[in-house]
Amino acid sequence: MNGFTLLEMLVALTIFSIAALALVRLQAVSARTSVDLRARTITQIVARNLMIERLTDPKAPSLGASQGTSENAGRQWSWAQRVEATDEGRMLLVTIRVDAGPGQSPAVLSFGRTP
Repeated sequence: MNGFTLLEMLVALTIFSIAALALVRLQAVSARTSVDLRARTITQIVARNLMIERLTDPKAPSLGASQGTSENAGRQWSWAQRVEATDEGRMLLVTIRVDAGPGQSPAVLSFGRTP
């Protein structure tokens, strides 16, 4: 026999098709992950910018919770902040949470600052 049978060709074509579909799916997942990673990175940048603002401001943030928005990368980012005094009263514990959007994990930073 010098050639392939019809059954062998169908099996080979099926295996090739499954491999090709897996590669297409992998590419879609990779593209979606790239978009998620970009949003997460910008969310962390926004949180760090807010932290630097709080650390460099001569006036300490007031105790309690506050919230607001910040613009970065052409988008509005919602943030929430909680400021608490430590046990000794010599430091403030500031926690900033920036929401990345639905289905995304937020960026959360906690740091200490003198009152």
